[in-house]
Amino acid sequence: MHFYNLGNYSRIVTTRSDQAQRWFDQGLIWLYGFNHEAAIDCFRQALEADPDWAMALARPAAKAAALLIERVSPVERALIQAVQHRAPEEMIEDFGPCLDGYADAMRDAYRAHADDLDVIALFAEALLNRTPWQLWDLPTGEPATGADTLEAKAVLEQAFGEIEGAWDHPGLLHMYIHLMEMSPNPELALRHGDRLSALVPDAGHLVHMATHIDVLCGDYHNVVDRNEVAIAADRRFLEREGADNFYTVYRCHNYHFKIYGSMFLAQPTPALEAADDLVATLPESLLRQMADWFEAFVPMKQHVLIRFGMWEAILTQPLPEDVELYATTLAMMRYARTVALANRGKITEAEAERNRFFAAQRAVPESRLLFNNTAVDILQVAEQMMLGELEYHSGRQDAAFAHLYRAVELDDTLPYDEPWAWMQPARHALGALLLDQGRLVEAEAVYRADLGLDDTLSRACQHPQNVWSLHGLYECLTRRGETVEVLHIKHQLDRAMARAEVPVRASCYCRRR
Repeated sequence: MHFYNLGNYSRIVTTRSDQAQRWFDQGLIWLYGFNHEAAIDCFRQALEADPDWAMALARPAAKAAALLIERVSPVERALIQAVQHRAPEEMIEDFGPCLDGYADAMRDAYRAHADDLDVIALFAEALLNRTPWQLWDLPTGEPATGADTLEAKAVLEQAFGEIEGAWDHPGLLHMYIHLMEMSPNPELALRHGDRLSALVPDAGHLVHMATHIDVLCGDYHNVVDRNEVAIAADRRFLEREGADNFYTVYRCHNYHFKIYGSMFLAQPTPALEAADDLVATLPESLLRQMADWFEAFVPMKQHVLIRFGMWEAILTQPLPEDVELYATTLAMMRYARTVALANRGKITEAEAERNRFFAAQRAVPESRLLFNNTAVDILQVAEQMMLGELEYHSGRQDAAFAHLYRAVELDDTLPYDEPWAWMQPARHALGALLLDQGRLVEAEAVYRADLGLDDTLSRACQHPQNVWSLHGLYECLTRRGETVEVLHIKHQLDRAMARAEVPVRASCYCRRR
């Protein structure tokens, strides 16, 4: 693993072997970059270089490390003692008590070694892991009940403000981004993301992490560019280590982000490229082992094709042969085909495809996941979007808008994820069709909410400065004769359109005029 460029961070630990020290440093960085299998390999190499080294044992063999505890420094002793709480002796279903115990032990370690950057990073991680993705209450913007949000924030911000080297520490930067992404002020982590994006060149997940903040701040160009760099880094890892590892989920994560950012930029070329590359790097052998974790990535392309109104491409795609393995994919393709046929005015065929969607939807296992969301929940949004567009193009507007408003509600209440599991905001279709009917007041409210120009949505649900809603809002303002705000929106729209690869004439291709 020495051939990877993982930056310059080093933690000097108690060992007799320079080689063991080098392997430990590599393992620690992989650990901070969530490449746990690579980290374990490095720690094993460190143990080969120094078999009696307790710190290398601390991750894969906590009890063995405890037997060597008298040979290490006080801070190493504190870390070894803490990790005993995190690693149960046998498999258990509820890790909550272990995570709580580990956080308490790391709090003690932090109190004794409050100026140690690794102790701070591991303590912050312990606090965040007690309630992952539940650090903030999205509707109120306040710290979530039962979460250690404010303690983690205070600990990390004190480190960045007072301790030398904190801004060069991958673990601290990584944890602060995760802390702030669900917060009402994600922009507070912009500088941290900028620093981390170039700090560890071959750790793809760390290169990518800045985009968790970029996407929330409307910097979609950075989302695409930085994930392209992360993809290149992870491709180097893939070529050496293969795809048969859990880190593959983080590789998929980069493609997911690139697709998402490209769609908001109105750039179909990089979006389609990322969607195809994602599938190409997911071998079917891995899918058969871990379908619940990986199969829901496969139909990402359907979001792109619908986003850009590629109806012919949707209808000429071959359907998967193994409908059990590709259950989510089949359902999403049936959804896409229904939407494509409806938009082409082939209502009878669309209705038949709708029925096939329902059959495919029922066959999707509840265990299929896309990170924090189940495929079942994601497909509920697809169902309402599909029905809304089908009803609209069948001439039944009241029924159509009932479905589209329901799609918005379901989209808004999906569990938080980065990026969102539903790739094209449901408001973009709703707003486009409201405008199509001349319902300007409703459409304007839809676009303002999506852009974050009012307090309708939690910060994490907003999509600032996206070209689709800027276009919709600009049309609303122009059609009602507004003369002040329209100039500011036009300036933002012109800047967004300058990066668009295709003309943007509506916030959704479901609007024909």
